[in-house]
Amino acid sequence: MSGEFGEILVRQKSDKELELGELLVADGETKTIMQVYNLVYGSQINPQSLELLSGMKLEGYGADLGFMEPSLRNYVLAQLKGVVSVKGKTAKIPKTLPKFFSEIRKIEKEDLDFLGTPDNALYVGNIRSGSKDLGIPVNLDGKDVLSHHVLIPATTGRGKSNLVRVTAWSVIDKDYCGLLILDPHDEYYGRNELGLKDHPNKDKVAYYSLSPPAGARTLVINYKDLKPWFFQGVLDLSGPQRDAMYAFYKRNKFEWVKDILTSEQLPSGVKEESVGVLIRKLNLLGISSNDSEIICEGVFSVTSGETTLDEIVSELEKGKTVIVDTSSLAGETELLVSSMIASRVLEKYKHYKSTGELKTKPVISIILEEAPRVIGKEILQSGPNIFSTIAREGRKFQVGLVAITQLPSLIPREILANMNTKIILGIEMEPERNAIIESASQDLSKDGRNIAALDKGEALITSNFTKFAIPVSIPLFDKAYVSKLLPSKKTKSDFSGFK
Repeated sequence: MSGEFGEILVRQKSDKELELGELLVADGETKTIMQVYNLVYGSQINPQSLELLSGMKLEGYGADLGFMEPSLRNYVLAQLKGVVSVKGKTAKIPKTLPKFFSEIRKIEKEDLDFLGTPDNALYVGNIRSGSKDLGIPVNLDGKDVLSHHVLIPATTGRGKSNLVRVTAWSVIDKDYCGLLILDPHDEYYGRNELGLKDHPNKDKVAYYSLSPPAGARTLVINYKDLKPWFFQGVLDLSGPQRDAMYAFYKRNKFEWVKDILTSEQLPSGVKEESVGVLIRKLNLLGISSNDSEIICEGVFSVTSGETTLDEIVSELEKGKTVIVDTSSLAGETELLVSSMIASRVLEKYKHYKSTGELKTKPVISIILEEAPRVIGKEILQSGPNIFSTIAREGRKFQVGLVAITQLPSLIPREILANMNTKIILGIEMEPERNAIIESASQDLSKDGRNIAALDKGEALITSNFTKFAIPVSIPLFDKAYVSKLLPSKKTKSDFSGFK
């Protein structure tokens, strides 16, 4: 062993094989757990001789390479960084080096006996060493993690949806959290396959859809629930058009949409051109007029849906998982409906904060697919919307986001920094990795190769609520796995509460 702090060099034994991301242990009075972040060749033979000998063999000169002693003079070096120091049951961030020339061994389950159990467990996966699943559950403190926002970045096909299924399944029977899943692909409920509907506590799963199966609810919202601020970041409106919308709302708060569509007298300062654009935008949302009558199609209704938003919030307050199927909605309508629900959630929890009732309420976490559509840099240039507001201040009201994206670089750095937990799956593009590394809770400056090499179902968790970045293996959400997650199953390990 040699090197320096943060870049410890370890020689690999000739008959062993180390992997990127593997966890190793240096024993001593204080045990140091380290992780491999790079592998390089080493040799006692100078580079010119190596090149000559390899060239001779390559060109068929029959060079005898036996004198090179492959088990002694040629070897693999692993570059390691310390991730945690353990003394008894106390775990700390490493501040010292293991002894020079110490022997290093692969991690064993017993090395992780210092881990505790959180009261509000959020299961994410199992401890991973390289590509090996150690079978030790990783449970985070769900109440802290979910209220302080989570980012799930990954390239397509690395298991983002599978991760959401696994974590959502683990909290359905918990009372500390209500999950709102805004589902643009209708993939979580399991309409025609295994899904969250199959949980033993399926009464705690509510499903809203335009075409609901038996036992589910119809997604219908009364058009009078629309407010001008719901459109921020949803419709592409100019300043005068937004001003016109608010002018109509100020004039008639309860029928302002009808006023836009049917009124012949415009508010002071509002131009006909702006109103014409607003009418066309409302028509695209399925809201139009016939003389003085309002006509609604799709998710909006004139005569029903008055209580839908309140019902969703009420179910979330009871710690339920609410899945809203937006797969059959057009893009702008989908974002508008999501904005309406999220706004009602934050509004209700702000009220509880003012009355002192907030501490008695569960955390509400909003799972947001394709997050840059609503919290991307370009979207927020025209001003904040409900999702950026939640990202910045939702934790004060126990409302958090779980933002899922392939392109974290499109999200403003300020919002990325507010995502206090990041569950990083494989990311091959360097700009996207850098955006995550620069905003991580732990120092991931040496983990670029590690992140790029993550296979499907492998992840790295960096969080304000853990002392180090945790490598995890996420099980495949299938019948074999689900059968192991019945309520009687108790997990005993987590990575929170270090001293």
